Amino acid sequence: MKPNTDPLVNRPGFWRVAAPLIIGIALLLMWQIVCTLLEVPPYLVPTPALIVKTLAADWSMLMASLLVTLKITFLAFALAVVLGVAIAFVFVQSRFIEISLFPYAIILQVTPIVAIAPLIIIWVKDTTAALTVCATIMALFPIISNTTLGLRSVNPGLLNLFRLNKATRWQTLRRLRIPSALPYFFGGLRISSGLALIGAVVAEFVAGTGGTGSGLAYQILQAGFQLNIPRLFAALLLITLTGILLFWLMSALSRAMLAGWHESEMA
Repeated sequence: MKPNTDPLVNRPGFWRVAAPLIIGIALLLMWQIVCTLLEVPPYLVPTPALIVKTLAADWSMLMASLLVTLKITFLAFALAVVLGVAIAFVFVQSRFIEISLFPYAIILQVTPIVAIAPLIIIWVKDTTAALTVCATIMALFPIISNTTLGLRSVNPGLLNLFRLNKATRWQTLRRLRIPSALPYFFGGLRISSGLALIGAVVAEFVAGTGGTGSGLAYQILQAGFQLNIPRLFAALLLITLTGILLFWLMSALSRAMLAGWHESEMA
């Protein structure tokens, strides 16, 4: 039998990092070449080199704004996890409770945060608290839906086995439902972490238009008003890299918790 020479099989970890990097570098080179050859003005589309140069020049200011945005993001994400898991545990206790309250969770998800953010900022006097509430609303639904689905997705044979052995509701929850829900829960974390960042940025945009400024969204607004497009792209780059880092952290946490026993991570 011939050995498998597929590079994706022999070195999956290497290619998982190298393949996206190669494509990304190629796209950046094309961007740089096209902007240079066509002499595109930097106030329309700056080159990647100019964006990196601007990021280095404005590093201290942009990093200070990023820390403010990250503070809102982490507060909202933590609050969404606590509330989402608690609500999912309530939903799984009774089908009647779930069908009665789940539509309101859907309403919360489909309501545009841009539409209600001004109201929240008016109602909540503290700016940090208002921004956190807006970002939490964005990040909450994936935790609720994924955790509820995971708690419901229990092997019927195992559930019958627990019932035959007269397991209590708490024992069934702790030893069967929670382990079964963990892959779904970590999937929700990967989605929710990015939504918390998006919610923080959107809320900062709304707050920034009202004269409150310190986060990255405010820097984007100011750069747009001043036609400082390279700084605008540099701020966008920081937001993008932060989102990628958050997704990677949640994926690493999922692998650490599931690699030893769940088929989704064992390979």
